[in-house]
Amino acid sequence: MKYEQQPTLPAPTGSIGAVGWARKHLFNGPLGTLATLVLAWLAYTLLVPVLDWVFVSADWAGTTREDCTSGGACWVFIGQRIDQFLYGFYPSTQTWRLNLSFVLLLALILWLAVPRIPRKGLAALLTLVVYPVVALILLTGGRFLGVDTGLVAVDTHQWGGLSLTLVLAVVGIVASLPIGVLLALGRQSEMPIVKSLSVFYIEVWRGVPLITVLFMASVMLPLFFPEGMSFDKLLRALIGITLFQSAYMAEVVRGGLQAIGRGQYEAADALGLGYWQKMILIVLPQALKLMIPGVVNTFIALFKDTSLVLIIGLFDLLAIVQAATNDPKWIGYATEGYVFVAFVFWLFCFSMSRYSQHLEKRLQTGHGNR
Repeated sequence: MKYEQQPTLPAPTGSIGAVGWARKHLFNGPLGTLATLVLAWLAYTLLVPVLDWVFVSADWAGTTREDCTSGGACWVFIGQRIDQFLYGFYPSTQTWRLNLSFVLLLALILWLAVPRIPRKGLAALLTLVVYPVVALILLTGGRFLGVDTGLVAVDTHQWGGLSLTLVLAVVGIVASLPIGVLLALGRQSEMPIVKSLSVFYIEVWRGVPLITVLFMASVMLPLFFPEGMSFDKLLRALIGITLFQSAYMAEVVRGGLQAIGRGQYEAADALGLGYWQKMILIVLPQALKLMIPGVVNTFIALFKDTSLVLIIGLFDLLAIVQAATNDPKWIGYATEGYVFVAFVFWLFCFSMSRYSQHLEKRLQTGHGNR
């Protein structure tokens, strides 16, 4: 049997090459061409000097400010202070404890985030129950519950830099989410007392700025303690951040709960499920999926708000960089310090944003068009 050669079909209209794509999207008319040319000129005018200052003319190697002679960025300043920026005033011989605690946290996060790794329940248990105890022992050392850990005791006032920023952010994020869920459920409860208390808590905490909460936790709260009783400053800050952030988290969760149709509640009631079974098995999994953007947005805001702890004497990444720029040996290089801080904050916030988008796509089951 003889087969005839089929004629070659033309390329799809979308396969138009780089020139065709540029003509369609960048030069698709007089107005589009003008906008493209103006934006290209602005990019060239603004970005080229910045890139030259950051990379081309920058000084990367050296030990003192005398090594910065090119006129570009002096990254020697960052290199000489990097340990202080990362660990604060933590003893240099004990920084391995900070590194180990964050490596363990990263490993647990990867265990939870990578779908192919099994036993997510065990990972969640280790992350929420076991890891906080291990991290506390590693970071503080000394005696724990009356037992000598064999580690040198390090007071929390010696913590600082990026490690302190991560501690504040991680604890605030992990602790505020379950409290926010309970508050959201309480606000939608049919029990008047529970609903009233939840509404009162949320509205009061949302009505004051975080800087006021930190000030109250650090300065005024100890005035109500019995005489001779002391409370760690970092712990007070963590409690204040958690209570403040949980109110905002509650509103995000409430928005997700309201997005679930009444049919889901009625179907759960028809199956004879109790309240907590209905919420945990039916409603909350769907609501949490829908509110991923709002939750991550709240997490990103919390991560950036950790810089406010400077007002109560805690030196996070931004505060310790500001202190370093006042060193007479490095006066005049504050810009490099702030650029470094901005890059670190952007890196963490961008990573959270990208992972949330990946999570949305993976969990998408047809609720609206994205």
